[in-house]
Amino acid sequence: MLTVPLPRGILDGPARFFTREETAALIPFDELVRSLGKTVRENGEGLVHSPERIGVPLHGDGISLSMPASAPDISIHKLVNVQPANLQRGMPTIQGVVTVCDAQTGKPILFLDGPEVTGRRTAGISLLAVQTFLQRTPGQTLIIGTGTQASYHVAGFQALYPGCEILVRGRSREEELDFCNAHRQGEARIAPCPAAIPASVEVVVTVTTSKEVVYDEAPSRERLVIGVGAFKPDMAELGPAILQSVLYADDVDGARHEAGDLIRANIDWCRVRPLADALINGAESGPVVLKSVGTAAWDLAAARVAIGSLAYPAG
Repeated sequence: MLTVPLPRGILDGPARFFTREETAALIPFDELVRSLGKTVRENGEGLVHSPERIGVPLHGDGISLSMPASAPDISIHKLVNVQPANLQRGMPTIQGVVTVCDAQTGKPILFLDGPEVTGRRTAGISLLAVQTFLQRTPGQTLIIGTGTQASYHVAGFQALYPGCEILVRGRSREEELDFCNAHRQGEARIAPCPAAIPASVEVVVTVTTSKEVVYDEAPSRERLVIGVGAFKPDMAELGPAILQSVLYADDVDGARHEAGDLIRANIDWCRVRPLADALINGAESGPVVLKSVGTAAWDLAAARVAIGSLAYPAG
């Protein structure tokens, strides 16, 4: 079981609030993927409790989402507000906070930036899937989408696989070029994807809000496909051909309600295996699609990394 020593300075002092930039610095991707791997196993073994999220309406089309999780060492509560009208206000559409508490006393000890935790742990699950199913360093990855989650995935792949070339597919070549220019750093290779996806692509990650299929190539043992977008029943990024693969979900219960790709394809849910099974028992043989919908347990994994960073600061 993963437990993180809670430093006395954190337990005894007042709860601390961390900005988005500070939260990012506390959760490096390498440590995050390690924490996610252990927490996914614990979640599969029933050692982490993470109930279905609750949503209540906000003004206009907004929604407030409540997501708690608990483990023997800490508990967390992520409260995230999604307000589409903020685009007209020049403000982020997603805002919120992750409250981190000592499980022994219930005392709040940290407040982390909610969108930053969400972005990092979502990309972290994709990186964990690469380690679990591909089991090699990818030479070329395709990211379909150019939004916020695409940015986190680029950052994650550049951090863990700096030699991996990243191809990007957006709604236009101009959008792809702008995204690549904004995310090009050092010697990392990032470029728009050709019209035909190269056979050399080993990982495909879809991170859009599309209601129409954006990827539906024939399954291949040499290519891992990860569906991150399509988080509502009326959305679908992955088509029926690729869904003939071996299917996994990071949270099968959540996928039943949110995974539009699988819902619209009328997938037999008996075919969908939990990611925890692959970590505990080994991956099933064959081409793999992972559907990632997220759960507060993954936010708890990120919070553990933040605590570890504070307890054992680098340098």
